Formats: sequence, C-alpha cells, structure tokens
Amino acid sequence: MMPDDQDLIRRRQRGRAVVMALLLGGLVILIFAITLAKIRMGMLG
Repeated sequence: MMPDDQDLIRRRQRGRAVVMALLLGGLVILIFAITLAKIRMGMLG
C-alpha cells in the first residue's frame, strides 16, 4: 500500500469520525431537550 493510499484512508476515517461525533452530540442534545420539556410539563400539570 502506498503512503498516498494510507493518507486517503486516514482522511476518510477522520471524516466519518467527525460525522459520527456530530450525530451523537445532536442525539444527546435532543434527548436533553425532550427531558427538559417533559420536566416542565410535569411542573405545569
């Protein structure tokens, strides 16, 4: 395998890792927002 091939593979892996991190962070924020909304609804009702 050529060094250029390894660089390309590493770049793709890094790109996938960034996408997965963003998706996971978005999921955490979504769950947090839903939890806050449920807590507020519980306090009002």
